[in-house]
Amino acid sequence: MSALSFEILATDANGYARRGRMQLAHGVVETPVFMPVGTQATVKSMTPADLTDDIKADIILGNTYHLMLRPGADLVEKMGGLHRFMGWKRPILTDSGGFQVWSLGELRKIEEHGVRFRSHIDGAEVFLGPKESMEIQRKLGSDIVMAFDECTPYPATYAEAEESMQMSMRWAGECREHLPVNETQALFGIVQGGMYPELRIKSLQALSAIDFEGIAIGGLSVGEPKEEMMTMLDALAPHLPVDKPHYVMGVGTPDDLIEGIDRGIDMFDCVMPTRNARNGTLFTDDGKLNIKNLCHAEDPRPIMHDCDCYTCRNFSRAYLRHLYMAKEILSSRLNTLHNLHYYCTLMQRARDAIAEENWPAFRHQFLQRYRGKA
Repeated sequence: MSALSFEILATDANGYARRGRMQLAHGVVETPVFMPVGTQATVKSMTPADLTDDIKADIILGNTYHLMLRPGADLVEKMGGLHRFMGWKRPILTDSGGFQVWSLGELRKIEEHGVRFRSHIDGAEVFLGPKESMEIQRKLGSDIVMAFDECTPYPATYAEAEESMQMSMRWAGECREHLPVNETQALFGIVQGGMYPELRIKSLQALSAIDFEGIAIGGLSVGEPKEEMMTMLDALAPHLPVDKPHYVMGVGTPDDLIEGIDRGIDMFDCVMPTRNARNGTLFTDDGKLNIKNLCHAEDPRPIMHDCDCYTCRNFSRAYLRHLYMAKEILSSRLNTLHNLHYYCTLMQRARDAIAEENWPAFRHQFLQRYRGKA
């Protein structure tokens, strides 16, 4: 029996947008969904209570690469798994470590069955491949496990992208062998193929033959223009399996999420709302707001008038600017609360629009306003 069940509750009659529901070992996830990133067993500056009560996150991410190096998968398993270790009772998705290893550049060496690299912490040599990634994620105990893949660099020639994609597909098969279908952990395959639609479709077909519980799209938001990213999603949209959740990895801005939903994407993650919050950038329906700017020094307004997050209910832009300029820790907490609440609420608004058969109008109005064209 699979650890994941997925049902479609509503669809856009003229497109690919859909409203769904996933049942996982640790609870229900309503889709489309944004997943806050908890790289090192924590969403930076947030407690589990913040995430459940104010942000209302259904699912968060953990990072295989970082957790295998510190504190180590064996310790997390000894502490009862990642959920108990970090005090989070809802679902967790763990990425495979492939993207982080790819980002090490010259510090890594790709081999047929994995990647040999030097730890960024102490320089120790580490080997990570499909078998190792599956075993680490098994010990972490996440609800959704990601297959180990090679993230194709941008730019890449057709031959380079094809060779990289074929290796990822071989690794995908190994991942399924090492983590068969079970009742506690679902396994997602990852589509690769660079910026070549035909390679992307071949990759998707190969993953469909392996029969993963979900399909992810990797290798996007790695430096390519947004137009190319959307071209890849346009190419894949008609071919994505309708009965499985679709996850685009590492994306993105609020308008990226809305454009992704329009192309059939159900799941998103990105460090942008948390990282930007720590740097004083806040997200609103009217685009980004830089709280550092002097114009906010005496501004009594909240970040957004129609936002019901804890930050907007209680604090002015003037106070938030003061905290940031004074380098107070509370600045990161309050800014992060707002940004994550905004992202998760945007997904709720999208779900409602699809269910109410109002998706095209919602999408158009949101994008016009967010991009400053309203």
